[in-house]
Amino acid sequence: MPPRGNKKKKGGRSSAEQSDTDLVDETASNVSSSSDLRSLTGDEGLPPPDAVDETEAQEDFEEKLRDQIDGTTQKSANGRKTCLAGLRQTFSRKVLPDFIDNRKVTIQDCVERCLKKGKGEEQALAASVGSLLCVQLGSREGCEEIYNNLKPVMITIMNDKSAAAAARAACAQALGLICFIAAGDMVEVVDIMTSLEKIFCVAYLKGDGTSPSHSAALQALHCAALSAWTLLLSIAPPSKVQEFVKTHLPKLPQLLQSDDVNMRIVAGEAIALLYELARVDDEEFLGHDLDSLCARLKQLATESVKYIAKNDKRKQRSSFRDILRGVEEAEAPNDTVRFSVEEIYLDSWVKKRQYEAFKDSLGAGVNQHLQENELLRDIFSLGAPIDVAAYNKQNKISRFERHMYNSAAFKARTKVRSKQRDKRTVTA
Repeated sequence: MPPRGNKKKKGGRSSAEQSDTDLVDETASNVSSSSDLRSLTGDEGLPPPDAVDETEAQEDFEEKLRDQIDGTTQKSANGRKTCLAGLRQTFSRKVLPDFIDNRKVTIQDCVERCLKKGKGEEQALAASVGSLLCVQLGSREGCEEIYNNLKPVMITIMNDKSAAAAARAACAQALGLICFIAAGDMVEVVDIMTSLEKIFCVAYLKGDGTSPSHSAALQALHCAALSAWTLLLSIAPPSKVQEFVKTHLPKLPQLLQSDDVNMRIVAGEAIALLYELARVDDEEFLGHDLDSLCARLKQLATESVKYIAKNDKRKQRSSFRDILRGVEEAEAPNDTVRFSVEEIYLDSWVKKRQYEAFKDSLGAGVNQHLQENELLRDIFSLGAPIDVAAYNKQNKISRFERHMYNSAAFKARTKVRSKQRDKRTVTA
């Protein structure tokens, strides 16, 4: 009999993921032994092996998560950062509202302590965990209180010029997201927007018309603040939108001159969003010096200078083609996000900005949250979570139907390729 329990090489995975997999392998072996014993004794009262395996793995996972939460209070700064990074990864990749709801006060205290006593990277990690805490809780009771407790600490760090720029940027981004999720009223939203304005407004041209000189780290801070401001703009009341159109639309094009590609793109998307919101009340809205603005947008959509990195150039062109259509032709984005058996349509700059905000926070876990997180499903009008297994069973096509579909696709592909070969022959 070949040896059991052979394991594949786990290259490229985190230690937490590897240990979780090891646990599953180990418990699977134990369960198998129990199953053999039951067959010998005829004991039918034991739970199914799969249930035992799943329960033990879940208990072990939750125990490790509790250890990470407790680990954020240890004396070692490196140890705290490791635990915060682990929490960030888990909260972004898994949907755990019940587990987190039972420990929300403890987690909030840990985040607040790390924000106040930590430095640099630790503060940035804590800000991310704080925002993910609100993403997990959504509209559950206590989320607004967590926001109110974390808000003053994050604002203080964001405004502290002696703090690390990366920590300030993380706080700006987190502040925008938790305000979007948990702010009690529009007055609160506008207040946070005002705080964010004070950060990114220093990137506007100086009084003499020259561009200010900032380090790359400070440019990232300004970019994060503008991105968070734009997220809150997507839910701002119409009266404030008109005010922002007057105060910021004439100045935002100045940021298109930035030497940071991310700042150029975020500024362009803010401009497109302002135009979209302004045209809700006035379909003929043209804004300030539309011709000059469109000329600059066209330049950015086709820019081919050599000093810009190839990936940055590709990202800039793609973004500004959409931005140009939005500003010049009032054409909304037309993006589709597919996940599991579902999809969402990003058919407005409002939806696009909101989706990008959650994608930036959740990273690779955004699809999992779109499937299971009630907050995201409510924001993007997805309804109740779908039972994927039942859906696949109900919509499963037969082998014959799959064969006919593949045959038709093959014939269509062959026709297209034949025509292309004919054209090449004529050209030759």
